[in-house]
Amino acid sequence: MTQITDHDLAIVEAQLGREPRGVVEVSWRCPCGKPGVVKTLPRLPNGTPFPTTYYLTNPRLVSAVSTLEASGLMSEMSERLAEDNELAARYRAAHEAYLADREALGHVEEIDGISAGGMPMRVKCLHVLVGHALAAGRGVNPFGDEALDLIGDDWHDACVADTAEDTL
Repeated sequence: MTQITDHDLAIVEAQLGREPRGVVEVSWRCPCGKPGVVKTLPRLPNGTPFPTTYYLTNPRLVSAVSTLEASGLMSEMSERLAEDNELAARYRAAHEAYLADREALGHVEEIDGISAGGMPMRVKCLHVLVGHALAAGRGVNPFGDEALDLIGDDWHDACVADTAEDTL
């Protein structure tokens, strides 16, 4: 985790295609050194409550996660969650960890007790779960870890190759 710099913000803006809002730090960097997950405030500068603390910005990972979502994986994960008490307990712990991380940034009544990604009852957004897994490290978010395992490491080489040509 590192403080966000103007250079980082410029990269995140290029990654997102819009100005980033409420970003306070880089929570994970891809192998090429660019921001890949940013931490955002629970209340955006315009006053809007924002429950997504960990925001996945790496375009290659965003694309890979979108492919997993389109495959129907979230429904299968939610079904497993309903059938596996141990998995449900680990996912609830991920939810609690997410809430604690967000609360450390400030309390926002409108989203109190609500994490993101469907936690703790279902799997709704793999992008959030992967962002959380990368920021928090392996073993914190079981579905984020599982999605990362399914994606694999093939995207790393392309990321580093892209950086060699980058002007940012």
